[in-house]
Amino acid sequence: MVNKQKILIVDDDSNIAELISLYLVKECYDTQIAGDGESALEMFKSFQPDLILLDLMLPGIDGYAVCREIRAKSQVPIIMLSAKGEVFDKVLGLEMGADDYMEKPFDSKELVARVKAVLRRTRMAPAQKEETDDKVVSYPDLEINMTNYSVTYKGQRVEMPPKELELLYFLAASPNHVFTREQLLDQIWGYEYIGDTRTVDVHIKRLREKIKDHEKWKIATIWGIGYKFESV
Repeated sequence: MVNKQKILIVDDDSNIAELISLYLVKECYDTQIAGDGESALEMFKSFQPDLILLDLMLPGIDGYAVCREIRAKSQVPIIMLSAKGEVFDKVLGLEMGADDYMEKPFDSKELVARVKAVLRRTRMAPAQKEETDDKVVSYPDLEINMTNYSVTYKGQRVEMPPKELELLYFLAASPNHVFTREQLLDQIWGYEYIGDTRTVDVHIKRLREKIKDHEKWKIATIWGIGYKFESV
């Protein structure tokens, strides 16, 4: 018997949480509900979910703080749920490590579709790792290894989530080739991804924080178009 994938629902509105749980249980997921940030962190340890649906406006510890705590120790997928629909709020959520962001009120079918899409991408990462024998790109002070999903920068291993690593590898594997944000979104996240091109910008920003420009190479912005890995 195949084990059900586990989803932790974090929302202080019990009606919304129960409704989300009902939709997901019908799709054969195992769910648990936390009504506040402190409970969410405790249940994260005991339940060990495959994905977290995280409301931002929580009593006590808010959703941003919960996301920050979890990201410090785990790369479990997180989809943020919020009534805040401003671009700033979405970008902030993604920058803090969320994999997706949904604005309330949302359609139940779209929520289930996004859950499936995020979990599908998460499941694909180990399979891709097995299929990419000796896929390594090297530059001075930088090595990106898709075989063991590692990045070494100036002799030190740099920890990064799979999507950041895949984006860096894709760019570095085609030096000086300009890719639009749409092309990168399609290549790294897949055609089924329900999101926008700001996702690419957020991941590029994270990469630049971890991998600084080198005299021989850098991640360059091509204004109005997209990005390229510039090598000299």
